[in-house]
Order: sequence, then C-alpha cells, then structure tokens
Amino acid sequence: MTIDLSSAEPTSPHRHFLLHKPAGYLSQFVSAFPREARTKRFLGALHDFPPGIMAVGRLDEDSEGLLLLTTDGRLSEAVRSRHMEKEYYAQVDGLLTDDALAQLRQGVDISIHGTRYRTNPCQAHALITPPTLAPRARPVRDDRHGPTSWLSLTLTEGKFRQVRKMTAAVGLPTLRLVRVRIGPWHLGDLLPGQVRELADVAGVFA
Repeated sequence: MTIDLSSAEPTSPHRHFLLHKPAGYLSQFVSAFPREARTKRFLGALHDFPPGIMAVGRLDEDSEGLLLLTTDGRLSEAVRSRHMEKEYYAQVDGLLTDDALAQLRQGVDISIHGTRYRTNPCQAHALITPPTLAPRARPVRDDRHGPTSWLSLTLTEGKFRQVRKMTAAVGLPTLRLVRVRIGPWHLGDLLPGQVRELADVAGVFA
C-alpha cells in the first residue's frame, strides 16, 4: 500500500520516534489530573520529547511494545488507517487450538463501549516457541496455575482493547500483550523504555 505524503514539505520540521513502551505506563505524556500524575507513570518520563509529540495509536497500561511517536498529524492519520498492519504477540491462558485460531481469523464478536462489534478478518497463528522478550519485573503468572500459549495476531484496525477482547471471545484470556510491529517498523532489539529517532519516514512510503 502506497501512502501519499507528497504534500509534506521537502524539509519537514517534524520528528518521529519508535518507543518500546514498558508495562505499567500510560500511552500519554503527562496528566492534567494531580492524583493521576502522582500515581501513574507516563511516556514523558522516558525521554525528552519535542513539543507537539503524539502517540500514534495507544497501548493500554498493562500492554507493552512498539509505539510510533510523531509531531506530524498527517503521518499519524496515515498510520492509523486500515491499510497499516499492526502485529501483536499475545500470551494467553490455556492451550491454543486450531478452532480458536480459525475463529480469530474469520472475526469474532466483541463489545466496544457497550455496542456489539464484529472484528475484521485478520492473520492469526500459533507461536510454537515462545518469543524472546525482555522479562517483566513481575512475572505474568506462575506456571503452576496451568498452561499458557503464545500467538501472533496481525490486525488492520485498533478498537479499544481489541486483542484482549478477541482472545477472551474464544476462551483464551490474554495474560501478556506485546506489539511487535507497526507497518514497516519492528520492535527489534529495542528494550523496554528505549527510544529510537527515525531519520526519514517519507522514504518508507515511497
């Protein structure tokens, strides 16, 4: 899919970053609410970001992984479009079955703010070997509580807590959720809390 950014100035003043959001952080930079500011952790504590920075798509507080940050609203809109894939690794409670994968691929019914929503067809496959990820400060769950499985889900939409709701709909609640790719950008070797500035995003869409 080619996204036209030709309307952007050749020497754009905008800046763009990849961030590995750790679990326990909100996908916002500061809070206007004093109590929340005292009790929650925010992206602004991880790096000295420029004014006007925004997170393109959010990860809930307990989720981890790749965030694209930009000062360019046009890039944000392009990345949030249905043409841009987002890939997630999910560790779920229970043993993954072919039937569950088939349901996820075809679309499942979830609730978005009290309204029934049918998810779009997506890519879903089992990860036979658990992915190599940075360990969490607190383990997700003790192995004595039963088996878990890992799967990859690639979506082109991003409803509120969608992946968690999708896996729950097939009887496999999500225990750990990591976004590993947004379009052409990969989490790669970024460690939790690390930031990498992108030198050129226009070339990615050429």
